[in-house]
Amino acid sequence: MPQHKSSVKRVRQEKKRRIHNRALRSKLRTLYKKVLVTDEKEKGEVLLKEAVSYIDRMAVKGIVHKNNAANKKSRLVRHVNNLS
Repeated sequence: MPQHKSSVKRVRQEKKRRIHNRALRSKLRTLYKKVLVTDEKEKGEVLLKEAVSYIDRMAVKGIVHKNNAANKKSRLVRHVNNLS
C-alpha cells in the first residue's frame, strides 16, 4: 500500500482508468467480431464504417497501438471486400 498522499491518489486514478479502458477495449472487440461474423455485403459495409471509426479513435487515445489498429482495419476491409 502506498504511503504518500500522491501515490494513494495515483492508485485511485489508475483503477478508474483501467475500468474505463477495459470497457472501451471490450466495445472495440465486439464491433470487430460483428464485422467478421457478417455474411452480407451491405450490412458488412455499414458495420465496417462504424468499426473503423471506433478503431481509429481508440488508436488516438492509446487504447490500442496504431499498428495494431491498422492490422485490425486491414483484416476487416479484406473480409468485407471478399463478401459477395
